[in-house]
Amino acid sequence: MRYIKTLLEHERVVEHYLCKKKESRESRAGKNFFSLKLHDKTGQIDAKIWEMTNDIASFEEGDIVKIDGVVGSYLGELQIKVSKLRRSREGEYVADDFVPSTEKDIPEMFEKISALIKSVKNLQIKTLLENIFRAHEAAFKSSSAAMYMHHAYMGGLLEHTLSVAEICVFLSARYKYVNIDVLIAGALLHDIGKIFEISPLPQNEYTDDGQMLGHIILGLEMISGEIAKIDDFPHETASLIKHCLISHHGEFEYGSPKIPATPEAMILHFADNIDAKLTTFAEIYDKDTTPGKWTAYQKSLGRYIRKP
Repeated sequence: MRYIKTLLEHERVVEHYLCKKKESRESRAGKNFFSLKLHDKTGQIDAKIWEMTNDIASFEEGDIVKIDGVVGSYLGELQIKVSKLRRSREGEYVADDFVPSTEKDIPEMFEKISALIKSVKNLQIKTLLENIFRAHEAAFKSSSAAMYMHHAYMGGLLEHTLSVAEICVFLSARYKYVNIDVLIAGALLHDIGKIFEISPLPQNEYTDDGQMLGHIILGLEMISGEIAKIDDFPHETASLIKHCLISHHGEFEYGSPKIPATPEAMILHFADNIDAKLTTFAEIYDKDTTPGKWTAYQKSLGRYIRKP
């Protein structure tokens, strides 16, 4: 398997990849072409089909395709100019080659999540966390945390959630007035709605509910439903946890219905942002091929970033 991460400019590549996007476009000169996003477990790459003699109708988004093309460069990013393409046949590829996965140990990370839940002293909050993670353990372990950005791989949601929770615990000891049980609950549940928002790998696309509701609303619905099953769960405690969830993006323009108004919500917002941004930096470094001390311009971050 010739993985995307190992491709070099000017080389010919004949290989099987997952087609995540297939769009018909028109160039400025009025020429029709197809723009594709090809994936494997190491990353993604743009591809262009200029010669319309290819069997375009033979495949759709979500299919594995066999391509024959040459790797070029456009605006500092590698892309493939495809000369031949068809839908791959059963037995020609290994499905695991198209499922990116965390480099960390999934059972070990989930054990740390379980240890954090055991550390919670409030009985109702502990019961809430135990019920949710018992019911959704398999999906939580396998889900990604995003479609394209940080942690967009199997185990990514688990990895991100654990990192955020550990940062929250670290920060909580340094400030007064922090309810650690509420903070742990908010950290562990802040992205739980993503198991419903994003379809399983290798597709890793928004579900219908993901498109229409988003992970904040989906997570809020789940938590509200589970709280309703627990006798005498204090309304105020429930609201504090829910506030962490709905404010963790930090600003209205970033999708938060509310902005952080408690110490727990503020810590969670910054911990989430730290882990997301620094993981994005690391993922950019892993794939950037630009010569010199600076990466290509990163649209997701709105800046160039200096290489380590």
